[in-house]
Amino acid sequence: MGYSLFAFIIVIGVLVFVHELGHFLVARACGVGVEVFSLGFGPKLFKIKRGMTEYCISAIPLGGYVKMTGEEPGAAQALDEKDRHLSFTHKRVGQRALIAAAGPAFNFFLAIVIFYFLYQISGVYMGLPQVGQVMDDSAAMAAGIKKGDVIKDIDNTPVHSFEDISQIVSKSEGKPLAVLVEREGEIRSFTITPRIREDKNLFGETVNRFVIGIIGTGETFHRPLNPVEAGIRAVSDTYGMVKLTILSVVKMFTGAVSADNLGGPIMIAKMAGDQAKAGFENFVWFIALISVNLGIINLFPIPVLDGGHLLFLSIEAVKGSPVSTQVRERMVQFGAVLLMTLIIYVFYNDIVKLFNGGL
Repeated sequence: MGYSLFAFIIVIGVLVFVHELGHFLVARACGVGVEVFSLGFGPKLFKIKRGMTEYCISAIPLGGYVKMTGEEPGAAQALDEKDRHLSFTHKRVGQRALIAAAGPAFNFFLAIVIFYFLYQISGVYMGLPQVGQVMDDSAAMAAGIKKGDVIKDIDNTPVHSFEDISQIVSKSEGKPLAVLVEREGEIRSFTITPRIREDKNLFGETVNRFVIGIIGTGETFHRPLNPVEAGIRAVSDTYGMVKLTILSVVKMFTGAVSADNLGGPIMIAKMAGDQAKAGFENFVWFIALISVNLGIINLFPIPVLDGGHLLFLSIEAVKGSPVSTQVRERMVQFGAVLLMTLIIYVFYNDIVKLFNGGL
Protein backbone atom coordinates (compact mmCIF):
# COMPACT_ATOMS: atom_id res chain seq x y z
CA MET A 1 0.00 0.00 0.00
CA GLY A 2 2.84 2.38 0.86
CA TYR A 3 4.53 1.59 -2.46
CA SER A 4 1.32 2.35 -4.38
CA LEU A 5 0.85 5.59 -2.46
CA PHE A 6 4.38 6.71 -3.28
CA ALA A 7 3.91 5.85 -6.96
CA PHE A 8 0.55 7.67 -6.95
CA ILE A 9 2.12 10.84 -5.51
CA ILE A 10 4.79 10.77 -8.23
CA VAL A 11 2.19 10.31 -10.98
CA ILE A 12 -0.11 13.05 -9.69
CA GLY A 13 2.82 15.35 -8.94
CA VAL A 14 4.19 15.07 -12.49
CA LEU A 15 0.78 15.49 -14.13
CA VAL A 16 -0.29 18.45 -11.99
CA PHE A 17 3.07 20.17 -12.43
CA VAL A 18 2.92 19.83 -16.23
CA HIS A 19 -0.73 20.93 -16.34
CA GLU A 20 -0.21 24.02 -14.20
CA LEU A 21 3.08 24.79 -15.97
CA GLY A 22 1.07 25.07 -19.19
CA HIS A 23 -1.23 27.67 -17.64
CA PHE A 24 1.73 29.47 -16.06
CA LEU A 25 3.93 29.72 -19.17
CA VAL A 26 1.15 30.81 -21.52
CA ALA A 27 -0.17 33.31 -18.95
CA ARG A 28 3.28 34.89 -18.65
CA ALA A 29 3.68 34.84 -22.46
CA CYS A 30 0.39 36.78 -22.70
CA GLY A 31 1.58 39.29 -20.12
CA VAL A 32 -0.64 38.07 -17.28
CA GLY A 33 0.78 38.23 -13.75
CA VAL A 34 0.89 34.98 -11.76
CA GLU A 35 0.63 35.42 -7.99
CA VAL A 36 0.68 31.75 -6.88
CA PHE A 37 1.87 28.51 -8.49
CA SER A 38 0.84 25.66 -6.18
CA LEU A 39 1.24 21.91 -6.35
CA GLY A 40 -1.55 20.60 -4.15
CA PHE A 41 -4.32 22.30 -2.21
CA GLY A 42 -4.81 23.35 1.38
CA PRO A 43 -2.14 24.45 3.87
CA LYS A 44 1.19 25.39 2.30
CA LEU A 45 3.99 23.08 3.43
CA PHE A 46 6.72 24.88 1.51
CA LYS A 47 6.82 28.20 -0.33
CA ILE A 48 9.34 30.46 -1.97
CA LYS A 49 8.79 33.75 -3.75
CA ARG A 50 10.51 34.70 -6.97
CA GLY A 51 9.50 38.00 -8.51
CA MET A 52 5.76 38.43 -8.08
CA THR A 53 5.05 34.67 -7.97
CA GLU A 54 4.88 32.52 -4.84
CA TYR A 55 5.76 28.89 -5.62
CA CYS A 56 4.18 26.41 -3.15
CA ILE A 57 3.86 22.77 -2.27
CA SER A 58 0.60 22.27 -0.40
CA ALA A 59 -0.68 19.54 1.88
CA ILE A 60 -3.32 17.83 -0.30
CA PRO A 61 -1.60 16.32 -3.38
CA LEU A 62 -4.75 15.85 -5.46
CA GLY A 63 -4.36 18.79 -7.79
CA GLY A 64 -2.90 22.24 -7.99
CA TYR A 65 -3.62 25.73 -9.17
CA VAL A 66 -2.22 28.89 -10.71
CA LYS A 67 -3.62 32.10 -9.27
CA MET A 68 -3.42 34.89 -11.82
CA THR A 69 -3.64 38.62 -11.26
CA GLY A 70 -7.17 39.88 -11.85
CA GLU A 71 -8.49 36.39 -12.56
CA GLU A 72 -11.87 37.19 -11.02
CA PRO A 73 -13.79 40.20 -12.42
CA GLY A 74 -14.19 41.72 -8.94
CA ALA A 75 -10.49 41.48 -8.19
CA ALA A 76 -9.67 42.88 -11.63
CA GLN A 77 -11.75 46.00 -11.03
CA ALA A 78 -9.96 46.62 -7.74
CA LEU A 79 -6.53 46.71 -9.37
CA ASP A 80 -4.58 49.93 -9.61
CA GLU A 81 -4.30 51.42 -13.08
CA LYS A 82 -0.58 50.59 -13.20
CA ASP A 83 -1.33 46.88 -12.66
CA ARG A 84 -4.19 46.57 -15.15
CA HIS A 85 -1.81 45.36 -17.87
CA LEU A 86 -1.15 42.25 -15.74
CA SER A 87 -4.85 41.42 -15.33
CA PHE A 88 -6.20 38.18 -16.79
CA THR A 89 -9.69 39.66 -17.07
CA HIS A 90 -8.44 42.61 -19.13
CA LYS A 91 -6.78 40.43 -21.78
CA ARG A 92 -8.42 39.64 -25.11
CA VAL A 93 -10.79 36.65 -25.30
CA GLY A 94 -8.36 34.77 -27.52
CA GLN A 95 -5.50 35.20 -25.05
CA ARG A 96 -7.63 34.05 -22.13
CA ALA A 97 -8.76 31.02 -24.15
CA LEU A 98 -5.13 30.10 -24.89
CA ILE A 99 -4.30 30.30 -21.17
CA ALA A 100 -7.30 28.12 -20.24
CA ALA A 101 -6.50 25.53 -22.93
CA ALA A 102 -2.77 25.43 -22.14
CA GLY A 103 -3.12 23.05 -19.16
CA PRO A 104 -4.84 20.23 -21.08
CA ALA A 105 -2.61 20.91 -24.11
CA PHE A 106 0.50 20.39 -21.98
CA ASN A 107 -0.94 17.10 -20.70
CA PHE A 108 -1.30 15.87 -24.29
CA PHE A 109 2.18 17.17 -25.09
CA LEU A 110 3.60 15.27 -22.10
CA ALA A 111 2.15 12.03 -23.49
CA ILE A 112 3.77 12.72 -26.88
CA VAL A 113 7.14 13.44 -25.24
CA ILE A 114 6.97 10.25 -23.13
CA PHE A 115 6.08 8.07 -26.13
CA TYR A 116 8.79 9.73 -28.22
CA PHE A 117 11.55 8.97 -25.73
CA LEU A 118 10.28 5.44 -25.13
CA TYR A 119 10.39 4.74 -28.87
CA GLN A 120 13.83 6.34 -29.17
CA ILE A 121 15.17 4.26 -26.29
CA SER A 122 13.42 0.95 -26.91
CA GLY A 123 12.09 1.02 -30.46
CA VAL A 124 9.14 -1.29 -31.04
CA TYR A 125 8.56 -5.05 -30.92
CA MET A 126 6.46 -6.37 -33.79
CA GLY A 127 5.10 -9.73 -34.84
CA LEU A 128 6.89 -11.66 -37.57
CA PRO A 129 4.81 -11.69 -40.80
CA GLN A 130 4.84 -15.49 -40.79
CA VAL A 131 1.82 -17.77 -40.81
CA GLY A 132 1.62 -19.86 -37.64
CA GLN A 133 -1.79 -21.34 -38.31
CA VAL A 134 -4.34 -21.32 -41.14
CA MET A 135 -7.94 -21.43 -39.96
CA ASP A 136 -10.23 -24.13 -41.35
CA ASP A 137 -12.59 -23.05 -44.13
CA SER A 138 -10.91 -19.64 -44.36
CA ALA A 139 -10.05 -17.39 -47.30
CA ALA A 140 -6.35 -18.11 -46.76
CA MET A 141 -6.92 -21.90 -46.84
CA ALA A 142 -9.04 -21.59 -49.98
CA ALA A 143 -6.25 -19.61 -51.66
CA GLY A 144 -3.56 -22.16 -50.73
CA ILE A 145 -1.71 -20.40 -47.93
CA LYS A 146 0.16 -22.80 -45.62
CA LYS A 147 1.70 -22.76 -42.17
CA GLY A 148 5.24 -21.37 -42.30
CA ASP A 149 4.60 -19.04 -45.25
CA VAL A 150 6.22 -15.61 -44.82
CA ILE A 151 4.05 -12.85 -46.29
CA LYS A 152 6.24 -10.34 -48.16
CA ASP A 153 3.79 -8.10 -50.05
CA ILE A 154 0.05 -7.45 -50.31
CA ASP A 155 -1.29 -5.49 -53.30
CA ASN A 156 2.14 -3.98 -54.00
CA THR A 157 2.48 -2.85 -50.37
CA PRO A 158 5.57 -4.28 -48.65
CA VAL A 159 4.79 -6.21 -45.46
CA HIS A 160 7.25 -5.86 -42.59
CA SER A 161 5.22 -7.22 -39.67
CA PHE A 162 2.09 -9.17 -38.82
CA GLU A 163 0.48 -5.87 -37.79
CA ASP A 164 0.90 -4.68 -41.39
CA ILE A 165 -1.10 -7.68 -42.59
CA SER A 166 -3.96 -6.95 -40.19
CA GLN A 167 -4.12 -3.28 -41.22
CA ILE A 168 -4.10 -3.97 -44.95
CA VAL A 169 -6.73 -6.73 -44.72
CA SER A 170 -9.03 -4.70 -42.45
CA LYS A 171 -9.02 -1.83 -44.98
CA SER A 172 -9.55 -4.09 -48.01
CA GLU A 173 -13.37 -3.80 -48.00
CA GLY A 174 -13.47 -7.41 -49.17
CA LYS A 175 -11.66 -6.81 -52.45
CA PRO A 176 -9.37 -9.59 -53.76
CA LEU A 177 -5.77 -9.10 -52.61
CA ALA A 178 -2.63 -10.07 -54.54
CA VAL A 179 -0.35 -11.68 -51.94
CA LEU A 180 3.31 -12.61 -52.34
CA VAL A 181 4.70 -15.17 -49.87
CA GLU A 182 8.05 -16.80 -49.37
CA ARG A 183 7.82 -20.58 -49.08
CA GLU A 184 10.91 -22.77 -48.80
CA GLY A 185 13.07 -20.05 -50.33
CA GLU A 186 10.74 -19.38 -53.26
CA ILE A 187 8.40 -16.42 -53.85
CA ARG A 188 4.87 -17.50 -54.70
CA SER A 189 1.81 -15.48 -55.66
CA PHE A 190 -1.74 -15.98 -54.39
CA THR A 191 -5.04 -14.13 -54.64
CA ILE A 192 -7.01 -13.96 -51.39
CA THR A 193 -10.49 -12.49 -51.00
CA PRO A 194 -11.05 -11.40 -47.35
CA ARG A 195 -14.27 -12.47 -45.69
CA ILE A 196 -16.42 -10.70 -43.11
CA ARG A 197 -16.37 -12.11 -39.59
CA GLU A 198 -18.25 -11.03 -36.50
CA ASP A 199 -15.94 -10.04 -33.69
CA LYS A 200 -15.94 -8.18 -30.37
CA ASN A 201 -14.33 -4.75 -30.05
CA LEU A 202 -12.70 -3.28 -26.92
CA PHE A 203 -16.12 -2.34 -25.55
CA GLY A 204 -17.58 -5.83 -25.98
CA GLU A 205 -19.75 -4.75 -28.92
CA THR A 206 -20.28 -6.99 -31.93
CA VAL A 207 -18.59 -5.61 -35.04
CA ASN A 208 -17.90 -6.90 -38.54
CA ARG A 209 -14.35 -6.94 -39.85
CA PHE A 210 -12.52 -8.39 -42.82
CA VAL A 211 -10.16 -11.31 -42.18
CA ILE A 212 -8.28 -13.89 -44.25
CA GLY A 213 -8.10 -16.51 -41.50
CA ILE A 214 -4.47 -16.72 -40.42
CA ILE A 215 -2.77 -16.55 -37.02
CA GLY A 216 0.82 -15.45 -36.51
CA THR A 217 3.55 -17.53 -34.91
CA GLY A 218 3.67 -15.25 -31.87
CA GLU A 219 7.35 -14.55 -32.47
CA THR A 220 8.46 -10.93 -32.41
CA PHE A 221 11.41 -8.91 -33.65
CA HIS A 222 12.88 -5.63 -32.45
CA ARG A 223 12.75 -2.64 -34.75
CA PRO A 224 14.61 0.56 -33.77
CA LEU A 225 12.99 3.86 -34.80
CA ASN A 226 14.75 6.95 -36.06
CA PRO A 227 13.76 10.35 -34.58
CA VAL A 228 11.22 11.09 -37.33
CA GLU A 229 9.56 7.66 -37.04
CA ALA A 230 9.49 7.94 -33.23
CA GLY A 231 7.89 11.38 -33.47
CA ILE A 232 5.21 10.27 -35.93
CA ARG A 233 4.39 7.19 -33.87
CA ALA A 234 4.30 9.21 -30.62
CA VAL A 235 1.79 11.68 -32.08
CA SER A 236 -0.24 8.85 -33.63
CA ASP A 237 -0.38 6.88 -30.36
CA THR A 238 -1.40 9.96 -28.37
CA TYR A 239 -4.13 10.75 -30.90
CA GLY A 240 -5.36 7.15 -30.74
CA MET A 241 -5.41 7.29 -26.95
CA VAL A 242 -7.39 10.56 -27.00
CA LYS A 243 -9.85 9.14 -29.52
CA LEU A 244 -10.35 5.92 -27.55
CA THR A 245 -10.84 7.81 -24.26
CA ILE A 246 -13.43 10.17 -25.76
CA LEU A 247 -15.23 7.23 -27.37
CA SER A 248 -15.29 5.44 -23.99
CA VAL A 249 -16.84 8.50 -22.31
CA VAL A 250 -19.48 8.81 -25.04
CA LYS A 251 -20.37 5.13 -24.71
CA MET A 252 -20.72 5.53 -20.94
CA PHE A 253 -23.21 8.34 -21.49
CA THR A 254 -25.17 6.26 -24.01
CA GLY A 255 -25.11 3.22 -21.71
CA ALA A 256 -23.12 1.03 -24.11
CA VAL A 257 -20.34 0.82 -21.51
CA SER A 258 -21.04 0.52 -17.79
CA ALA A 259 -20.12 3.53 -15.64
CA ASP A 260 -18.83 0.97 -13.12
CA ASN A 261 -15.64 1.00 -15.17
CA LEU A 262 -14.89 4.49 -13.88
CA GLY A 263 -12.07 4.59 -11.36
CA GLY A 264 -10.74 7.19 -8.98
CA PRO A 265 -7.63 7.88 -6.91
CA ILE A 266 -7.64 4.47 -5.22
CA MET A 267 -7.64 2.61 -8.54
CA ILE A 268 -5.01 4.97 -10.00
CA ALA A 269 -2.80 4.43 -6.94
CA LYS A 270 -3.12 0.64 -7.28
CA MET A 271 -2.34 0.74 -10.99
CA ALA A 272 0.55 3.16 -10.44
CA GLY A 273 2.09 0.78 -7.92
CA ASP A 274 1.65 -2.21 -10.24
CA GLN A 275 3.19 -0.40 -13.20
CA ALA A 276 6.10 0.89 -11.10
CA LYS A 277 6.86 -2.67 -10.02
CA ALA A 278 6.69 -3.82 -13.65
CA GLY A 279 9.51 -1.44 -14.60
CA PHE A 280 10.38 2.10 -15.56
CA GLU A 281 8.98 1.91 -19.10
CA ASN A 282 5.62 0.59 -17.89
CA PHE A 283 5.46 3.30 -15.25
CA VAL A 284 6.14 6.23 -17.58
CA TRP A 285 3.72 4.74 -20.15
CA PHE A 286 1.09 4.75 -17.40
CA ILE A 287 1.88 8.42 -16.67
CA ALA A 288 1.25 9.18 -20.36
CA LEU A 289 -2.08 7.34 -20.23
CA ILE A 290 -3.28 9.22 -17.14
CA SER A 291 -1.97 12.49 -18.59
CA VAL A 292 -4.20 12.06 -21.65
CA ASN A 293 -7.18 11.25 -19.43
CA LEU A 294 -6.50 14.31 -17.27
CA GLY A 295 -6.30 16.53 -20.34
CA ILE A 296 -9.63 15.24 -21.67
CA ILE A 297 -11.42 15.50 -18.31
CA ASN A 298 -10.26 19.11 -17.92
CA LEU A 299 -11.79 19.95 -21.30
CA PHE A 300 -15.27 18.87 -20.20
CA PRO A 301 -17.57 21.95 -20.34
CA ILE A 302 -18.04 21.96 -16.56
CA PRO A 303 -17.63 25.51 -15.12
CA VAL A 304 -15.01 24.60 -12.48
CA LEU A 305 -12.77 22.95 -15.10
CA ASP A 306 -10.74 24.44 -17.94
CA GLY A 307 -13.45 23.38 -20.37
CA GLY A 308 -15.92 25.45 -18.35
CA HIS A 309 -13.70 28.52 -18.69
CA LEU A 310 -13.52 27.89 -22.44
CA LEU A 311 -17.32 27.62 -22.49
CA PHE A 312 -17.68 31.03 -20.79
CA LEU A 313 -15.14 32.55 -23.17
CA SER A 314 -16.94 31.08 -26.20
CA ILE A 315 -20.21 32.66 -25.01
CA GLU A 316 -18.39 35.96 -24.47
CA ALA A 317 -16.90 35.82 -27.97
CA VAL A 318 -20.35 35.23 -29.52
CA LYS A 319 -22.34 37.80 -27.52
CA GLY A 320 -19.57 40.39 -27.31
CA SER A 321 -19.65 40.72 -23.52
CA PRO A 322 -18.76 38.52 -20.52
CA VAL A 323 -21.28 36.19 -18.91
CA SER A 324 -22.96 38.03 -16.03
CA THR A 325 -21.51 37.45 -12.56
CA GLN A 326 -24.81 36.04 -11.30
CA VAL A 327 -25.13 33.49 -14.10
CA ARG A 328 -21.44 32.61 -13.79
CA GLU A 329 -21.72 31.99 -10.04
CA ARG A 330 -24.77 29.74 -10.49
CA MET A 331 -23.08 27.73 -13.23
CA VAL A 332 -19.93 27.37 -11.11
CA GLN A 333 -22.03 26.13 -8.18
CA PHE A 334 -23.75 23.63 -10.46
CA GLY A 335 -20.39 22.51 -11.85
CA ALA A 336 -18.94 22.09 -8.36
CA VAL A 337 -21.89 19.92 -7.31
CA LEU A 338 -21.62 17.86 -10.50
CA LEU A 339 -17.89 17.37 -10.04
CA MET A 340 -18.27 16.45 -6.37
CA THR A 341 -20.96 13.91 -7.29
CA LEU A 342 -18.61 12.36 -9.84
CA ILE A 343 -15.77 12.23 -7.28
CA ILE A 344 -18.00 10.53 -4.72
CA TYR A 345 -19.15 8.03 -7.37
CA VAL A 346 -15.62 7.04 -8.46
CA PHE A 347 -14.54 6.72 -4.81
CA TYR A 348 -17.55 4.47 -4.23
CA ASN A 349 -16.59 2.36 -7.27
CA ASP A 350 -13.02 2.06 -6.00
CA ILE A 351 -14.11 1.01 -2.52
CA VAL A 352 -16.57 -1.59 -3.85
CA LYS A 353 -13.88 -3.05 -6.12
CA LEU A 354 -11.35 -2.98 -3.31
CA PHE A 355 -13.57 -5.01 -0.97
CA ASN A 356 -14.58 -7.35 -3.78
CA GLY A 357 -10.96 -8.01 -4.68
CA GLY A 358 -11.26 -6.22 -8.04
CA LEU A 359 -8.38 -3.80 -7.46
